[in-house]
Amino acid sequence: MKKNGYITSSVKLKNHQIFKNDALLFKTEPHISTQDFLKEAYRFLEINYPKFHKMDVLCKLGIIASCVLKEDYPNDTALVFQNASGSEVSDVQHQKNIQDFPSPANFVYTLPNIVMGEISIKHQLHSENAFFIAEEFQPQFIHLYTESLLDQKKASAAMCGWLEANLDDYHVFLNYIEPRGEDIFSAAMLSEKFLR
Repeated sequence: MKKNGYITSSVKLKNHQIFKNDALLFKTEPHISTQDFLKEAYRFLEINYPKFHKMDVLCKLGIIASCVLKEDYPNDTALVFQNASGSEVSDVQHQKNIQDFPSPANFVYTLPNIVMGEISIKHQLHSENAFFIAEEFQPQFIHLYTESLLDQKKASAAMCGWLEANLDDYHVFLNYIEPRGEDIFSAAMLSEKFLR
């Protein structure tokens, strides 16, 4: 397989902080709720996407990370994500709602790949996408799958990485991969950036 990818941008969201290419871009007080952190980040980044306020936590994290990662995307940018909890936050909320009256607005978020749909709508992507569930981030797998899409010309670029939101915490690590750059796209580089 031809090696044809470079990491040209990375974003992390963790502990109420946003990092782009390892530089701190935004942070809030650690004691505020995740929802308040997301609202403040949305305002700070001046994202204009009213639908954001109706989304679940996983989708809000994905929208914010995708907006920080890059402003404009080719419409064939592939999305390859992984997490451990699937759509746990929305699943638990939906289970509570079933006791009374199930909400279709909540039910739609009980699939983790909905975040890919939201990102695609926001950035007008018409591309390959896959969302994988694993106990921990698997850089080797993400690298091979993403590079396969690029190698087979199914995408000209890709957004890939870890997008986790559970009942207790969240951790986002996304990368933008394209044909030219400086940091060679590899499992080792993904692992190194994930652990920084």
